[in-house]
Amino acid sequence: MTGFETEFFQPFDFTQDQLERHWHSARRDLDIAVKTDIAEVRFKFAYEAFIKLGIVLIAKQGYKVRSRFGHHYKIIEKMGSLLESEDVLILGNKMRQERNADFYDGGVLITDADSGEYLEFVINLFGRYGN
Repeated sequence: MTGFETEFFQPFDFTQDQLERHWHSARRDLDIAVKTDIAEVRFKFAYEAFIKLGIVLIAKQGYKVRSRFGHHYKIIEKMGSLLESEDVLILGNKMRQERNADFYDGGVLITDADSGEYLEFVINLFGRYGN
């Protein structure tokens, strides 16, 4: 994927303060995911941190994410492109699909093993590409 689709991304000049606020929000969600012993809470906050990290990476490119149907998919797709990582596309979309199934299809059981794998993936992304 090249460029930024105007349906999902809007050019925007973020201030350093705005970028830092987005970064701290993502880190806060990651910290909650790390500290909890409840698998489903760990998963939900790891997913939120993952999406927010994508928003930060996109913001650093000078674009704001538009809230539209399918925008999480587009965030994940753009993250994969920016980071040149198929893992982001594969695991990120798997997380998104499980989140959607839990949200819209009456629930999904997230195991400790699954939530641990997802959390480790997100922690590694923050370590490699975070602030």
